[in-house]
Amino acid sequence: MTTVWLMVLCVTIVALAYIFYNYARIKKMDEGTDEMIQMSAIIRSGSETFLKTEFRSIWIVMILVALIFSLFIEKTSGLSFILGGAMSSIVCVLGMKSATYANVRTANKARETMSIGETVKVALCGGSISGLAVQCFGLMGFVLIMLITGGVSHDAVGTGLLLDLECNPTIMRMTTYSLGCSLVAMFNRVAGGNYTKAADISSDILGKIRHDLPEDDSRVPNVIADFIGDNVNDIAGNCSDLLESFVATMAASIMIGVTLYKTALNAGESFITDATFNATSIFPVVMAGVGLIGCLIGLGMAAFKKMGSNPAHELDLATWVSAGITVVLSGIAAYVIFSRVPLYTEFVLGWASPWVSAILGIISGIAIGSITEYYTSTEYKPTQKLAEMCPEGSAFVITKGDAIGSRSCLLPILVIGVALLVSGHLSGIYGIAISALGMLAFVGATVSIDAFGPIADNAGGLAESCHLPADVRVITDKLDAVGNTTAAIGKGFAIGSAAFATVSLIVAYVGNYTAVGAELTLNFASFVVVAGGIIGGALVEYFSAVLTDNTIESAKVMADEGDRMMSEPGVLEGTVTPDYNKMVAMAARLAIKKMVVPSVLALFIPIIGGFLFGVQFVGGILIGATVVAIPRAIFMGNSGGAFDNAKKYIESGSLKGYPKGSDAHKAAVVGDTVGDTRKDVVGVALDIFIKLMSTVANTLATLFTHLSLFG
Repeated sequence: MTTVWLMVLCVTIVALAYIFYNYARIKKMDEGTDEMIQMSAIIRSGSETFLKTEFRSIWIVMILVALIFSLFIEKTSGLSFILGGAMSSIVCVLGMKSATYANVRTANKARETMSIGETVKVALCGGSISGLAVQCFGLMGFVLIMLITGGVSHDAVGTGLLLDLECNPTIMRMTTYSLGCSLVAMFNRVAGGNYTKAADISSDILGKIRHDLPEDDSRVPNVIADFIGDNVNDIAGNCSDLLESFVATMAASIMIGVTLYKTALNAGESFITDATFNATSIFPVVMAGVGLIGCLIGLGMAAFKKMGSNPAHELDLATWVSAGITVVLSGIAAYVIFSRVPLYTEFVLGWASPWVSAILGIISGIAIGSITEYYTSTEYKPTQKLAEMCPEGSAFVITKGDAIGSRSCLLPILVIGVALLVSGHLSGIYGIAISALGMLAFVGATVSIDAFGPIADNAGGLAESCHLPADVRVITDKLDAVGNTTAAIGKGFAIGSAAFATVSLIVAYVGNYTAVGAELTLNFASFVVVAGGIIGGALVEYFSAVLTDNTIESAKVMADEGDRMMSEPGVLEGTVTPDYNKMVAMAARLAIKKMVVPSVLALFIPIIGGFLFGVQFVGGILIGATVVAIPRAIFMGNSGGAFDNAKKYIESGSLKGYPKGSDAHKAAVVGDTVGDTRKDVVGVALDIFIKLMSTVANTLATLFTHLSLFG
């Protein structure tokens, strides 16, 4: 097994070299005019300051939690927890820095070349640093744990430094590594979401509603905070979110492999050998490794080929190439790993069962992205009809947008349900986890395409605020429109992958507390499970409300302060520069202050429930929260995306007779303001909420079994 871990580690090292090659290439490019250099430096400095401030708070919590793990659960698990947090933090910093270098260079490339193809390549180069870093660092940390601790074991026993409750140290290291990634992701998404949307909403209110100014006008002090927010949430937050899903599905696959092996032996299936167990343990990591190879090839082709004038086509091609290579290489890996060992009876297609399950996950990810695009893109009827409703006023816009969001939930959930059912029939519970991993096996490409969106958005904003020629803004607007679609698809992908990851984590959780040889059950006829399910669903609604309240309260404070600054002599005339730094500091302070309660809520709910009422109650919480959170997240993301693009549809002049500044446009701006909190705060945080609770439950399942008061 050591040879396999080393081979995968070599792939991550190659990816790391390509990441830093792109990073150096971006930094060498020209930033443009003096005004562009000055403005981009403010954005970069503000983003870095926010992350530094946020990480100071996060790492106090991380160190305390790590000590608890090592002292009371398993002596090395605190270190793996710290490693998970470190990998997630590195990806956030690297992704954010690359985006803040790429945004101004994208705008300048448009200014210098007036070529869409050349400009797309710069934005995608910056995005690929984020995407590949997610897969590279997540996989690297996982493999390092395996190499240092001797790999996966089904019968090892470990204890804490102070407490002697026995646990499987392999499982504990994997779950704490995943939990370290989860905790950083939760803080990032909650704080970053509050920061970016409070800035965005207040900027829109000031510029478009109170003062009738163009979007991203530099006279609005909140504009720079909005630019920074795109990086700290849509880049750093998204990187940590998808890294956590990627790591969690690998961990869940291996945990389920342990459960399968023990169950088979106790069922008298003596033909199952250690080689079978090793195969199920190795395959998830190998599949993640070949997926990284696919991403390197797909993104490398996009970086070096001559691009045409259709950015969407070029980005789609990179995704398809990455996914196609992943399918082929994972099939070869499945044959090599499973064809020569005895297989579980659940593998109805023999060695191909895990591969087909993985393909179902890949197809599901692409399908969910396509469905999301249909409901949110200006190219399709739902968003166009929403724009056509804008002349009727804000009430019609909100109502129609809600209907689009609700309607958009059915198909993605059907895709998820069918994929889970078929995967389970083909490969048992192992197939469910592998299907989830299939969706995430080429996460490097999907995050890269997603990161293209905020980079293009920032580039357009810089073109406007730095007073570049109108022709430049035409190019950046085209990229921004494509970026809005890729961002919406990315959010759909994040929610879909979270659904798959959470289901696999719940299956792994039931396996972790079930006695060896017993059937895996979560008894829905039990009042304990039903009570947990109802409470879990209600907690999702409460969590959503807390995030919404926090964001809108921060937005109001920032809008009022921005209005005060704009009333000062010379600001509206453009002769005096507003105090951007004060507004940036205010956004950061409000975001850090309001991130603690929602983040801690997700961490402590399963802990309190488990120690009070036991493992079945926590299982109910996880099921209830997942069932409510998935459609709620899809609704939030797609209704918000439709609101945003309906506004852009009008701003592009596509709704004849209703230009910018018209009543119809203002109604669309209201809808966009409502949608901002939905898609960029609540929707994206819900997926981490259910993943974090599931990861905590997996980590503490042994303690819940022994120490619950009433369970």
